[in-house]
Amino acid sequence: MSKADFKSPEYYFNRELSLLKFHERVLAQAKDENTPLLERLRFLCISSTNLDEFFEIRVAGMKHKAALASLQTEADGLTPQQCLEQISVEAHKLVAEQYQVLNEELIPALNREKVRFLPRQKWDQKKSSWIKRIFTNEIRPVLSPLGLDPAHPFPRVSNKSLNFIISLDGKDAFGRDTRIAIVQAPRSLSRLIQLPESLSYRTTSFVFLSSVIHAHIDDLFPGMKVTGCYQFRVTRDSDLFVDNEEIDDLMGAIKGEISARRLGDTTRLEVADNCPEEISDFLLQEFKLGTDDLYQVNGPVNLNRLVESFRLIDNPELFYKPFNSSLPRRLQKTTDIMEVIRNGDILLHHPFETFAPVVELIRQAAHDPDVKAIKQTLYRTGADSPLVNALVEAARRGKEVTIVVELRARFDEEENIKLASRLQEAGAHVVYGVVGYKTHAKMLLIVRREGRKYRRYVHLGTGNYHTETSRVYTDMGLLSCDAVLAEDVHRLFIQLTGLGRATRLKKILQSPFTLHKSLLQMIQNEIDIAEQGRPARIIAKMNSLVEPSVIEMLYRASCAGVTIDLIVRGACCLRPGVAGVSENITVRSIVGRFLEHTRIYYFYDDGNEKVFGASADWMQRNLFKRVETCFPIEETSLKKHVINDGLMVYLSDNTQAWLLQESGSYKKLKPGSQKPRCAQAILLEQLSAKI
Repeated sequence: MSKADFKSPEYYFNRELSLLKFHERVLAQAKDENTPLLERLRFLCISSTNLDEFFEIRVAGMKHKAALASLQTEADGLTPQQCLEQISVEAHKLVAEQYQVLNEELIPALNREKVRFLPRQKWDQKKSSWIKRIFTNEIRPVLSPLGLDPAHPFPRVSNKSLNFIISLDGKDAFGRDTRIAIVQAPRSLSRLIQLPESLSYRTTSFVFLSSVIHAHIDDLFPGMKVTGCYQFRVTRDSDLFVDNEEIDDLMGAIKGEISARRLGDTTRLEVADNCPEEISDFLLQEFKLGTDDLYQVNGPVNLNRLVESFRLIDNPELFYKPFNSSLPRRLQKTTDIMEVIRNGDILLHHPFETFAPVVELIRQAAHDPDVKAIKQTLYRTGADSPLVNALVEAARRGKEVTIVVELRARFDEEENIKLASRLQEAGAHVVYGVVGYKTHAKMLLIVRREGRKYRRYVHLGTGNYHTETSRVYTDMGLLSCDAVLAEDVHRLFIQLTGLGRATRLKKILQSPFTLHKSLLQMIQNEIDIAEQGRPARIIAKMNSLVEPSVIEMLYRASCAGVTIDLIVRGACCLRPGVAGVSENITVRSIVGRFLEHTRIYYFYDDGNEKVFGASADWMQRNLFKRVETCFPIEETSLKKHVINDGLMVYLSDNTQAWLLQESGSYKKLKPGSQKPRCAQAILLEQLSAKI
């Protein structure tokens, strides 16, 4: 066994910087010429949205720690201030690359495909006249220019809103010598305006709202001279704070926090790259930010608004080819899903296989007079989804419907409040889990009378009960009526809805009680086997790997000779390939058409392969501060499917896989002389229905 100090900071990457590396990999998809052109634009938008959330949550939290002069460090040893300094360097590089990709690669390529985003210098007289009418009739009436003087202080600028700062000369109607004004663009205005066919000349052409306002800014200040007009946007702290010790109404507390979110502490200022230094300094001072927080951009300050163009562009060649999710073979033979489940477990592999059986199961349960109760956890679902419609119908038909709604699903809080209210109005029992612990588990329990006994049907998943994201996220779900598994799910719901001590579960591992301890024990078991000279292997697929004690155990396993393959989409704090520490560990990230979201844990166990699906990543919050489930896949054919199609196909990917290096950089694998293998494309070919 190595004598290395496995707790040494040199063996750990910083979580925030590792997360930025993931955002870089997403942006790399926007540069990949093998990706359809508008999908490349979509990846650019996703990278922008990801970075917004990074500043809203991760940077905001780090700034709070730095403001307290905290010297507390994570496993990597960086203080909050040191972390912020490195984030600034890397984030500035990333933003510069985003706009370079937009301006130098995507816009020219789109022009060649007759999709055009027209700058002001490309407006001819006819276009200018049409745009002038749009501004006069549809835009100017909702704009409210605000001059800054003692009676008009700097306005409260909402999170991520589009704004303009204008410099002026002259005096207004009241003789005021106002030099600075602010114009805020209401969110109701589309950030992209499509030109009519008569002006597009056989192209699909757009102009930016920011360009239209800029071109006509003089109209808002009659009699004065506009000497400068510069767009800007601020990002604010958007993490909700709910004091678990003080609240007596969780929904009310969250409603209050949601309304305050738009005006949280600022974390970033974006301005046009031609904005003079004195103007940007004025804004930095107003928002209490430093120069490291300033991002000068060559284009629209919110790249994500470019997605508005997708629904207006009619060219299928510029998008991914459509596909139809398939139905597992056993479900094709009958419409009675519960009958199929009684004959054996069913595994659903999304998006290649459809999520529809889960919705249909609830719909059938709602109409089945023998079904007496339905219990479900909902994290991100949507108040108007067909799944919720089925639950509402079940409640209205007199079923005992109990729903655990996690109100604190970040950025879905408002939707979840609507969801909870709708279910309550239908007569369902709605609870909000356990204060202080997010309910992140994905569980469904249906209780049905069959003869003199009750049989329970369960669904356990790695992803959310969201019909739309099931088309773009990879996830797995297990449908079963195994009595022991169902009893475990029943006990979990009792924990969430009632009171009492946690009871022992026989098959399911759960956070915050048994999952972390069990993971360490299973890793230790592989260590013991390897030390006896027998083959030992661990494969795990997840979104993030951060928790230090799990990483330390993986280091110990590597030193004992255990082969460890990790498929970690996002942040990974483990440093692979270090001699004497982690030379038996590989870490890869798959970034492709679908968001890799499946959590799978595999332990060779001396040939008695153990395979689990889970809702939890290997992070502190998932293992200690959330209610999570980790469920075994036991049926032989299903276990084989999970190993082959959930893990091995990804380990063979040489087109969309990025290998984490000892240095912390990621290297994209290339086929070279090998046959190209893309895991997602292979699964689409093998599992999805043919069109």
